[in-house]
Amino acid sequence: MARRPLPRILSTGSAQIARSRELARTAADSATDVLHPLITITRGLRRLASAGRRRWAETPKDKRGPLLFLAASVILVVVLVPYGPLLAVITLAAAAAWQGRDRTPTAPEGPDESQIQRLQVLYEALVPYFSTADDPAPLYAHGGDWEQAFPTQEFDDSGRLAHLVIRYPAYFTDGEAAPRARIEQLLAAKSGRGREYLFVWDEEGNELTLSVLAPLPIDIAAQRFVTAPGETVLGFTDPAGVQRTLPLSFGEDRRDVPPVVWRTGIRSTEPHLLTVGRPGSGTSTLLRSIALQALQHGDVLIVEGGGTGEYACLTGRDGVLGVEVGLSGALAGLEWAAGETERRLIAANIARQAGEPAPEDTKRPLWIVLDRPTVFTHLAEAEGRRDPQSLLQVPLRHGRAAAVTVVVAEQFDALEALSEAVRQHTRARVVLGPASREQLETVLGTPPHTTPVDDVPSGRGYARLGSGPVHRLQVPATPDPYDDATSDAHRQAVFDLLPPRSAPADTASLPAPVEATAAKVVITKTAIAQTADRETAGRQTDGPEADGRDTASSQDSSPDAAPAAPVAEAAVAE
Repeated sequence: MARRPLPRILSTGSAQIARSRELARTAADSATDVLHPLITITRGLRRLASAGRRRWAETPKDKRGPLLFLAASVILVVVLVPYGPLLAVITLAAAAAWQGRDRTPTAPEGPDESQIQRLQVLYEALVPYFSTADDPAPLYAHGGDWEQAFPTQEFDDSGRLAHLVIRYPAYFTDGEAAPRARIEQLLAAKSGRGREYLFVWDEEGNELTLSVLAPLPIDIAAQRFVTAPGETVLGFTDPAGVQRTLPLSFGEDRRDVPPVVWRTGIRSTEPHLLTVGRPGSGTSTLLRSIALQALQHGDVLIVEGGGTGEYACLTGRDGVLGVEVGLSGALAGLEWAAGETERRLIAANIARQAGEPAPEDTKRPLWIVLDRPTVFTHLAEAEGRRDPQSLLQVPLRHGRAAAVTVVVAEQFDALEALSEAVRQHTRARVVLGPASREQLETVLGTPPHTTPVDDVPSGRGYARLGSGPVHRLQVPATPDPYDDATSDAHRQAVFDLLPPRSAPADTASLPAPVEATAAKVVITKTAIAQTADRETAGRQTDGPEADGRDTASSQDSSPDAAPAAPVAEAAVAE
């Protein structure tokens, strides 16, 4: 699907504002440099005036007269002395410049004693990994100098490392994943746990850059995102990871945040998604966020295996085909989805062969959202019924051509129970919650460039779309609005995104009273029974000779049979 260009105010407005801010900042810096002496003298004069007022306020009233006489005498002497006023102005300017100087203490150059000790400990810890006995001039040696190994280092306010450039020898195997993982794990442990570090390996220059990543914002609530049809926002990441930002609202404030956008549809290379996490990691929150975004342009079928009612708010809404929580409903819903996928493929193929565009009913996106489908697998095995995952093979294999998208969420302990079709065709992957490096590599296919931490908020994790890079991810807060623990702001944000409820066909008009409806049903049944009895009696009376008669003629000849059919038709019509 071709991407629609963003409005001009969104695509060029931010760049113009950034350029204007840069020009204003440059002009302010230049003016500050030029007017710096005048600013210093003015600040000094203000400080001298403040000191004079304090001195006058502290002087007793009986001594203020002699003080004024002394000041007047000094002024008279200055006026009468040759070049006195000029010398007085110069002296006053010098005093003001001295008083208005910047008194902020200069930061010491280089690390202090505690920081030097921390760098020396880190250097000694890297010696076994970056040195060999055959190296004639080792860069790393016990008791060596860390300044050559760490050319650049920065510390935060707490004294811990915030940025570090590490040089390593050329014979280190930086092209292998295992040695790099050992170095990253060591640096994360020695630099301070509880933080996320970004590691950038420069194989050509034999340098490793360690940077501390700022925590992702967790105050992003569910809202309408500025995206094109076929684009779904999974969450938000670091500014350096993507080249796009979305305008978001934070209460009354608005700011631009870089998103992780997943593109689906016919042109997508990753049409299906698999998200994995531990209980409470936010997988259901991600599925709710995806479902709310999908309902803007398509239909959604939800199959919940957990049975906790996480998607009850979507029941009966426009575009929601069903919210199945039982095995029978899941089998029926997925069987219909498989048949619908085949129908769309056949209809599109017929239209293509006839040289016509595909029908409109085959273009509307259909989303199949499954939360913990392996629960139904165990139930189906216990009852001897079909595995619902086997019905996903057709939507997974041919869903991209039929505008069908499958989203699956599962936990780590049941990951092996997923079918081969689910694991093979879900190339867009998301891992939420705390996870080890091995678990991340198993799901994502490659380890991230950051160090995973154990204590993370709900909805925090990693995302990888196909063979692309691994992004840090924070899912927007989309809790269950019926949960008592949900805040009022988040509950209202979800309610604002829900589509209206669908009205059943039989409730389009006002219902008739119960007594009248029951009476009509009784009348209808009686009339139909009487008609059947009379027709049977008529056949028995006429015998085989009456078989060729017209039914209308026999009804016209019977005085009681005529009003029965209109009564039945009227009752059925009502």
